Amino acid sequence: MSKKETKHTENTNHLDERIFSTLNLGPTHPATHGIFQNVLKMDGEVIHEATSTIGYIHRAFEKIAERRPYAQITPLTDRLNYCSAPINNLGWHMAVEKLLGAKMPKRAEYHRVIIMELSRIADHIICNSVIGVDTGAMTGFLYIFQWREKIYEIFEDICGARLTTNIGRIGGFDREWKKETWDKIHAFIKEFPAALQEFTELLERNRIFMDRTIGCGPISAEKALSYGFTGPNLRATGIDYDVRVMNPYCSYEDFTFTVPVGTQGDTFDRFMVRQHEMWQSLEIIKQAINKMPEGAMHADLPEFFLPPKEQVYNNMEALIYHFKIVMGETDIPKGEIYHCIEAGNGELGFYLISDGGRTPYRLHFRRPCFIYYQAYAEMVKGIMLSDAIITMSSMNVIAGELDA
Repeated sequence: MSKKETKHTENTNHLDERIFSTLNLGPTHPATHGIFQNVLKMDGEVIHEATSTIGYIHRAFEKIAERRPYAQITPLTDRLNYCSAPINNLGWHMAVEKLLGAKMPKRAEYHRVIIMELSRIADHIICNSVIGVDTGAMTGFLYIFQWREKIYEIFEDICGARLTTNIGRIGGFDREWKKETWDKIHAFIKEFPAALQEFTELLERNRIFMDRTIGCGPISAEKALSYGFTGPNLRATGIDYDVRVMNPYCSYEDFTFTVPVGTQGDTFDRFMVRQHEMWQSLEIIKQAINKMPEGAMHADLPEFFLPPKEQVYNNMEALIYHFKIVMGETDIPKGEIYHCIEAGNGELGFYLISDGGRTPYRLHFRRPCFIYYQAYAEMVKGIMLSDAIITMSSMNVIAGELDA
């Protein structure tokens, strides 16, 4: 190597040391919408390299659950994806019912479908309105968020809670829903489509929004599959995998709906997939209401069905049964099962091993956020810092589900 070439190499190395800087994005940065840390190696405003750190709110839910009776695990699932907690609750109940071999009444399953699709809409409202905020469009967020509140009012009527719901029971529901609840559901499916259409028109063809999101944070179908993507993030790449269709549960085979897909796997596609999924959820809710079967609201599982309060107050046997159920004094059959559902973020799975006791021997939550967040560092490589924020929002990374 000549002296001239050596000098040029030294200058280049010196230049690299000068232009690259380290930036801590999080763990308490307000734009990340959660407790995440990404250590970024920056070339000006362009991300040269990223390293993700997780675990800031890890609460050891799986180990806590292994020391709790089955019914008392439901509140733990609330704290996974708390933007659509009822889906987590009902998914857990279905996993236990699968272990028990319980036959669920159709009426209870249709009620569950309505709750899960309302939850999916609430989840997508949060994700897509926040994408708008991160591109500078606050109007859509302020406008559409009131409909999320209307969904939470429905949940409050059903179970008394809004965000962390602990909704339903292992085996179904403890009672029929009130007329006021049905009135709110009917009002929602009648009035929400106009609001959703307006929200879509605010952003879908907005030139600034399109410029900020099209081509931002893309991932190919092959790469998404290799990382284990599911849910809207996978469907945005063009792969139509949806657990409700591929492995139906809770009578989803009774409903007709379309699985929206994208093509580029970028932020815009992720946004549009969630937009179209809200329309499909509305159609599923309408079908569930129109085809609602008669029958019981709870499976024949007396060991998990709380006796009516008037019996508990006046009958010793009912009081004893109530105590046994609440305190988890019921043994579960031995077995090993995996049950998955299509949650707001993708395939939420429960891997459960029972040794015949009153608590799980082993329990693992398959959290979709934990799976696809691993790809974030690769997805933001080479893009602007401002685009990294939008990419994270469009992936809908929920800290509670990521860390568990």
